[in-house]
Amino acid sequence: MAKETAKMMTIAVLGGTGKEGSGLVLRWAHAGYRVLIGSRDAARAQAKADEINEVLGDQLVSGKSNPDAAAEADVAVLSVPYAAHRAILESVKEAVQGKILVDVTVPLKPPAVRTVYVPEGIAAVLEAQALLGEGVRVVAAFQNISAVHLKDLDHSVNCDVLVCGDDDEAKAEIFHLIDAVDGMRGIDAGSLANAVAVEALTPVLLYINKRYNVSGAGIRITGLE
Repeated sequence: MAKETAKMMTIAVLGGTGKEGSGLVLRWAHAGYRVLIGSRDAARAQAKADEINEVLGDQLVSGKSNPDAAAEADVAVLSVPYAAHRAILESVKEAVQGKILVDVTVPLKPPAVRTVYVPEGIAAVLEAQALLGEGVRVVAAFQNISAVHLKDLDHSVNCDVLVCGDDDEAKAEIFHLIDAVDGMRGIDAGSLANAVAVEALTPVLLYINKRYNVSGAGIRITGLE
């Protein structure tokens, strides 16, 4: 996607003050998108936006409350701890109607964050779709991307992004966001129900990080070339 075209879309990263969320904000703003950071605390969101703008050398990111950011965006991206997942979704439910919501949330149950945890709703993204209703096109993506790589603009992310969803047009829009980041490759991983496997990969990668003393284990799908 050309930089000029990218600037036409506004992305709200809800929970964008965290490591993963702020890393995605940095990458997309650097690629030319207009990006809003959402937080339960608008002042905290703006403080993180100022920090990212300083890195970028331009005023490309702004901070707002989660509902305000979601209302202003074309696409909302939810990147929050699972413990906050439902509350944040409820707070933005009306604001995201008619839009795409990308859920990056992974069900982790501290302190056993390196062990797969399957929630009552089977997958966080399935719980999101059930709560938000048919008026929101929910897509699962970016769960397996290391924040360490996202934060370093001189570093290629070098990771595939598995994308799950029940709406092909919504998935196609997310592939644009993936293509905007150097080193990422989008892989269509099927329906939203398949996201249970994608979410479950994250604690496995966290275990690999610890076992092999690395900080950015990721995935590549072979055999597609």
